[in-house]
Amino acid sequence: MSLRIGFDLDGVLADMESELLRQAELVFGAAMTGRLRQRTTDVPAADAGSLPATPSAADAEATTDVAGASVLPLTTLNLTSRQQRKLWRHVESIENFWETLRELEPGVVSRLARLATDRRWEIIFLTKRPESAGATAQVQSQRWLQSKGFSLASVYVVDGSRGRIASALSLDIVVDDRPENCLDVVVDSRARAILVWRDDETQLPAAARRLGIGVVHSVNDCLDILTQIDQAGRDDAGVMAKVMRLLGLKEPASA
Repeated sequence: MSLRIGFDLDGVLADMESELLRQAELVFGAAMTGRLRQRTTDVPAADAGSLPATPSAADAEATTDVAGASVLPLTTLNLTSRQQRKLWRHVESIENFWETLRELEPGVVSRLARLATDRRWEIIFLTKRPESAGATAQVQSQRWLQSKGFSLASVYVVDGSRGRIASALSLDIVVDDRPENCLDVVVDSRARAILVWRDDETQLPAAARRLGIGVVHSVNDCLDILTQIDQAGRDDAGVMAKVMRLLGLKEPASA
C-alpha cells in the first residue's frame, strides 16, 4: 500500500520567512526592522518543556489579516498586531507573491518528486497561505512546486486542525515545522507527525517526543527516514523500531 504523506510548504520546503523579512524592510525600513530584530533577541526564550499553549486573543489578532483570514506569524521580528496587518496587506498586493519564494533546501522538492514517483507515494501539500494579487494561493503554490521539479502537485489551502485534515485525507504521515500542528496530528488523527526543527535543539519542546512526534533537522533527513519506512513496510516491527529511534522516539506513537 502506498504511503500517503502530507507536506507543509512554508518553513518546510519554501523559505517564506526570508522573503517576509525583505518585504518588512521595504515597508518599515531597514533601521526599524533592525531594532525589531534586536527586541526579538532580547525576549527570553519560551519554556522548552512545553508545546505552545492555546493562542490568546492578542495572538489571534496578530495572526489575522484585515479580511479575517488566518495567516502565519512572522516570528523573526517582534511586530505588533498593527504592523503585522500592515505587512500582510502589502504582501497581498504583490503579484503572485508565493511564486517568489526560494527553496529552503535547494533540490529537495525535485528529490521528493523522484521518490514519490519511484515509490508510488501519494503526496499532498498543505498550506495556510492567504491570497495575494494574481493567481490563487493554490495555483501559485502549484506553479512554485512545478518550477522546483514537482509536477501535477495536489495542494490544499487549509485552515483548522491539521489532525482533522490528516484524518479526513487518510494520511499516514504529516511533515510540518510547527510543533502545534504536529500536536494536532497526534491528537486528532492516526497519522504520525514529523517535525522539521532547524532551530537550536535546546529550544525544542520536550513534550514533542514524549507525545510521539518525530523530529528531524532537515527535509532531506526526513526523506531518508521515509525511504526506510517504505522499504521496511509499516508492519515490520523490527525495522520500524529502528526508524522510530532515528526519529528520536522510544516507541511508536499511540494510535
